[in-house]
Amino acid sequence: MKSITIHNLEPELEKGIAAESKRLGLSLNKTIKKLLRKSMNLPKKQAKKADFSDIAGTWTQEEYDEFERNTAVFEEIDEEMWK
Repeated sequence: MKSITIHNLEPELEKGIAAESKRLGLSLNKTIKKLLRKSMNLPKKQAKKADFSDIAGTWTQEEYDEFERNTAVFEEIDEEMWK
């Protein structure tokens, strides 16, 4: 991914970007990228998922229920084994 430097940024532009950054609670870099995407009518960037579902997949409720049924035996404690 490329990086760019903007020289001689006008004070009012810098203040406006800083104010927008504060309003959004984002870094200056993220705010500038958001403003550029908006000005170019590009779709909003998808946020990264914190649950890894995009790479690991997800289960349906039916699959989850089946897994729980098939692994229930591992929750049982064999008292004889612990004597």
